[in-house]
Amino acid sequence: MIGIVGAGAFGTALAVALARGGREVRLWARDPAQVRAMQDTRRNEAALPGVDLPGAVSVHQEIAEVVGGQALLLAVPMQALGALLDQWPQIDARQPLVACCKGVDLTTLRGPVAVIEGRRSGAQAAILTGPSFAADIAKGLPTALTLAATDGAATDGVALQELLSTPTLRLYRTGDVIGAELGGALKNVVAIAAGTVIGAGLGDSARAALMTRGYAEMVRLATALGARAETLAGLSGFGDLVLTCTSSQSRNFRFGHALGRAEGFDPRVTVEGVATARAVVALAQGLGIDMPVTAMVDALASGRTSLKDAIGQLMSRPLKQE
Repeated sequence: MIGIVGAGAFGTALAVALARGGREVRLWARDPAQVRAMQDTRRNEAALPGVDLPGAVSVHQEIAEVVGGQALLLAVPMQALGALLDQWPQIDARQPLVACCKGVDLTTLRGPVAVIEGRRSGAQAAILTGPSFAADIAKGLPTALTLAATDGAATDGVALQELLSTPTLRLYRTGDVIGAELGGALKNVVAIAAGTVIGAGLGDSARAALMTRGYAEMVRLATALGARAETLAGLSGFGDLVLTCTSSQSRNFRFGHALGRAEGFDPRVTVEGVATARAVVALAQGLGIDMPVTAMVDALASGRTSLKDAIGQLMSRPLKQE
């Protein structure tokens, strides 16, 4: 049995994919009304409309009913992960704990695996990340992801890779947790910037330049923290960056697009890149690392600068060698 905590779009899509791959899946949702609706209709219309839950997926309100299996996937927003672990002591180290979120914790300035390990001593922690839209996974479209667990850790990455792979969901394994975490976190920040460029009508050439310079920032910060540059060139970095910077399915891109058009954005939609930008600015300042794109996104999202001023600041930076 595989447990999944969090019945949003991504958690539900993973449940569907794994069940189709022959796994028994128990899915936990916080809202009792949502649990009842999913049990009755066998759908999660609010998060993933039009997708039927396979018979191997059961939906639960009690978190004790989804723990203790072969693995527990934590499909909650990054900024909610620590609070979830604090609230539910039933989530323990009896099984591998796999983070399915992207970002940097605002309180600790650490990634999902470090947050899990900090709250569960001896945890078998890992992260599942990479270029993926929930709708594609749920439809059974071919998707490849990165599964990262620290080399030499208690987590058996090979066994997890086999457990969570299906005919349509292909997992690649890495021991570079920091690289995988930061690739998934920072690409959301760059996606906001890319959406802003397109929303403001600055064109595809500007987006390409922005993506390239944003990728340079991703590599710069990640390697300073001990990541391998080649990890950022893989699925969890470059692959995810391309996907989220070029598709309106990305919430971060859509948020940036609204910023560029000076339009409002639905506050109920989780936009991980906003909090990540704020956390990364603090992290980079502490390390003395220059991250102008990230700083621009943070200033724009918080309303501390205008789009015109942000563009002017980026374009007037000193000329230098690439």
